[in-house]
Amino acid sequence: MVEAKVTLTQPRTLLRQFVAQTGTGHHMILDDTAGGTGPKPIELVAVALAGCTAFDVITYLRFKRHQNVTGYEVHVEADQAEKAPQMFTSVRIHHKVTGSETDPTAVDEAIKLSEGKYCSVGAMLRSSAEIITTFEIVPDRVLAHVAA
Repeated sequence: MVEAKVTLTQPRTLLRQFVAQTGTGHHMILDDTAGGTGPKPIELVAVALAGCTAFDVITYLRFKRHQNVTGYEVHVEADQAEKAPQMFTSVRIHHKVTGSETDPTAVDEAIKLSEGKYCSVGAMLRSSAEIITTFEIVPDRVLAHVAA
C-alpha cells in the first residue's frame, strides 16, 4: 500500500501551501505558482515518471548488462489538456547516459523494459498521454583519457 497525506500549512490565510508527508515519513512543501515555495502537484507526476524509469534503467544497465555508467539523467516534458482536469496529453522522456563503452542496445533494452513492464507511473500515464522516449549516450571523457 502507498500512502500520502497533505496538510494546509496556514489555514487562516488564503495561501494554498501544503506540507506533504509520504507513508515512509518523508516531507516536502507543495505550493502553487503564486506561492512559489514548492512544486505544484502536477510537477510531481513528471518527477515520479522520471524517477520510476530512472530506477529501472540504471538497475538494468548496471546489474543485468554490467555497463559502466558514470552519469545518468532523465528529462521529462509534458503537455497538458487545456481544460480541467488538464491531464497529460503528450510526454517526452529523454535519457542521457554517460559512461565508458556504453552499449546502445543495452540502453534501448533497458528503456523498453521500463516502459513495457516495470514503470508503474508510465503505465498509468499511458491511458491519457502519448509517451515518446529518446536517449543519448555521452562518452565519459575522464575514463577515456585514463584508459588511453
